[in-house]
Amino acid sequence: MSETILNVQNIVKRFGGLVALNDCTIDIKKGSITGIIGPNGSGKSTLFNVITGQLKPESGAVFYHGQNITGLEPYQLFELGMLRTFQIAHEFTNMTVIENLMVVPGKQAGENLLYSLVNRRRIQEEDEVIKQKANEVLEFLKIDHLRNELAGNLSGGQKKLLELARTMMVDAKIVFLDEVGAGVHKTLLKDIADSIERLNKEKGYTFCMIEHDFELISRLCDPIIVLAEGSVLFKGTSREIKSNDEVIESYLGRGAKK
Repeated sequence: MSETILNVQNIVKRFGGLVALNDCTIDIKKGSITGIIGPNGSGKSTLFNVITGQLKPESGAVFYHGQNITGLEPYQLFELGMLRTFQIAHEFTNMTVIENLMVVPGKQAGENLLYSLVNRRRIQEEDEVIKQKANEVLEFLKIDHLRNELAGNLSGGQKKLLELARTMMVDAKIVFLDEVGAGVHKTLLKDIADSIERLNKEKGYTFCMIEHDFELISRLCDPIIVLAEGSVLFKGTSREIKSNDEVIESYLGRGAKK
């Protein structure tokens, strides 16, 4: 049985009188692509935000490789290899694609002003290594033709690929994808799905993804977790989900079971 890389235990998160997460418990296996689905307001984004440090829960805990990471800041989780993308891409619009990648690795020598004044050669050597890594990432994702394009000029799908590329610059251990298919043309969506599968199979990436496109999540994810009213309603394969009456009633709609 695969090792559990992330365990979320009995998370409760409230916003005033609204209970967004209600005793929510999930686990994610190393090397898996886990999907999270559910109707609007079911707690999907709140769960992601709690796991990745944007929100602090009222109770419960998040464990990463057995370490309690509840309440850690996003930059601390970044250093542990936990990264996320957003439904709306967060690129540096006035920088080129390759420049967007080159700023990702932390603790670069050039960030220290004094060091940059006295050891320029060391910084140049480091920049070359990072640039080579960025080019390899762009080639892997088949977007190397965009390396010198301003990130702000990219299409929505290309920006999603850029976000994936940024996770590769630090060899992420687990990546949380927030609606990677939202607003993306079907042709480019296939490229994104292919890239996720290749990162999973060839690089060993673990993914957890929120997605409304059930066709996409069925292709990529096993298991799929269904949230409803802040709790786990069901966990299983896409086939099991489509044959579960409770899931059909709450999420997929009555016409889904055919």
